[in-house]
Amino acid sequence: MGYEIHITRKEDQSDDESNEIKLTEWIDYVKRDEEMRLERYAAAKTGNEEEVSYENDGLAVWTSYSKSGRKGNYAWFDFRNGEVTVKNPDQEIINKMIDIAGYLKAKVQGDDGETYDNKEIIQEKKPWWKVWN
Repeated sequence: MGYEIHITRKEDQSDDESNEIKLTEWIDYVKRDEEMRLERYAAAKTGNEEEVSYENDGLAVWTSYSKSGRKGNYAWFDFRNGEVTVKNPDQEIINKMIDIAGYLKAKVQGDDGETYDNKEIIQEKKPWWKVWN
């Protein structure tokens, strides 16, 4: 299933709809951010060559993600239930989520309730022989 991190305004999962991010807000954000693209549809092949697909009006991809396309990896941002959700994000994606949350006046929160509010510096990994340079 994987671990999900959410851009949310909800205090907890039982919050009513008044604290939800609206689909129109999310789409407006995606349209104004040159690094994001509204896709609405994603498809991939499984290990045994079966195609799986997913369709959602709030599905977007972060086009400036440094690992986009490598090994079929993309940074998918999925709007559902009044939140924007990313499955198994790395620190680079979490940093982008923090930026988006600031714009949407929301917070970044994991499935276990932890919040992410400080962007971490991502250091480029050097080959082992350049560690001392």
